[in-house]
Amino acid sequence: MNQLPFTEDTVIFGLLCLCLGFVFYTSSIKTGFWKKFYAIVPTVLMCYLLPAILASLGIVKEEASNTYYIASRYLLPAALILMTLSIDLKAIFNLGSKALIMFLTGTAGIIIGGPVAILIVSIFSPETVGGAGFDAVWRGLATIAGSWIGGGANQAAMLEVFQYNPEKFGGMVLIDIVVANLWMAIILLGIGRSKRIDGWLKADTSSIEALKEKVTEHTKKIARITSLHDFMMMTFYAFAGVGIAHLLGHHFADFLEANFEVIRNKEKILSSLGSKFLWMVVFATCIGIGLSFTKAKNYEGAGASKIGGVFIYILVATIGMKMDLGRVLENPGLIAIGLIWISFHAGLLILVAKLIKAPYFFLAVGSQANVGGAASAPVVAAEFHPSLTSVGILLAVFGYVVGTAGAYICALLMEVASQV
Repeated sequence: MNQLPFTEDTVIFGLLCLCLGFVFYTSSIKTGFWKKFYAIVPTVLMCYLLPAILASLGIVKEEASNTYYIASRYLLPAALILMTLSIDLKAIFNLGSKALIMFLTGTAGIIIGGPVAILIVSIFSPETVGGAGFDAVWRGLATIAGSWIGGGANQAAMLEVFQYNPEKFGGMVLIDIVVANLWMAIILLGIGRSKRIDGWLKADTSSIEALKEKVTEHTKKIARITSLHDFMMMTFYAFAGVGIAHLLGHHFADFLEANFEVIRNKEKILSSLGSKFLWMVVFATCIGIGLSFTKAKNYEGAGASKIGGVFIYILVATIGMKMDLGRVLENPGLIAIGLIWISFHAGLLILVAKLIKAPYFFLAVGSQANVGGAASAPVVAAEFHPSLTSVGILLAVFGYVVGTAGAYICALLMEVASQV
């Protein structure tokens, strides 16, 4: 125990797999305590919280680990390819406009929620939202707005644009991680009650159910006992695709930066389109969609999406490890801003979902496409059904496109709110 915290990736990965194994073993017990427990708490939420507990207790040190990087750069694109092998693009488009409406509502909730949170907290603690020059709190909050409308590339762009004090930036990253992860935990908790929530929203889930049934029927038709040949071919499709996606994504991002000033200049609104991670995700998705028009689509019958699901759960565990529950109250004033901010975002989503009778799926994925980006939106979508993964991917990519512009507008509004 004197070696704690563990920093070796081999040990950390083993502990994450131990958490996943414990969750899946206990969730398979259909009697007694565990049956009642998992009737309330979704499996994916436990896969997320147990690594968070390890990090919070100081058993593992996430900062010293590359497990999240490996999961997000290797396993995530592999999962996207395997989970889009059987995609039905026509059925995706038949889902209608509600998915886009809920995504844009989530974006609006972040843009408006920031200044609203500042105004509310300034009533009780004006010093919390103060600061002058490059130490001004609103400048730091602008980086959170960038992260919550797109992701890390947008966050970096906002840091460049508003030049927040780098020495204080770590505190903003903490708020970003704590609040965003708490919200993701709530969303995952809601997945286990999605039918009840859809009933309250009076949502029409027919298009979603039709898509799930169509994919399920196709899977049953082509289902077979998986052979070594099948596993090797799926490994080939997945990781050859990952290599191609990285190659094309990196070169395409470099091409954009080299040839377009609007991309190269970090102060420009569209600079986030130079993100290598963004284009890697886009090309991985395109590879999966392309394979869906070939005989590779039949590997869904050999369990392609299930293998993709394994990769997704490993990613969920590495994301959970970023959450240090012990630091939630480290800076209560700024945490309060973050909680009010995300609550406004959530409240607006619920209001609009109720008005247009949108399913909980669109609310959850629309939110995560903003707050979580390409790393977590597909995770949430896949938890509803593997066939819905592509919806999360498409919305997350759209989040990258509108992220910097939305965050920039939010920052200007927060500057005004902090001076009221």
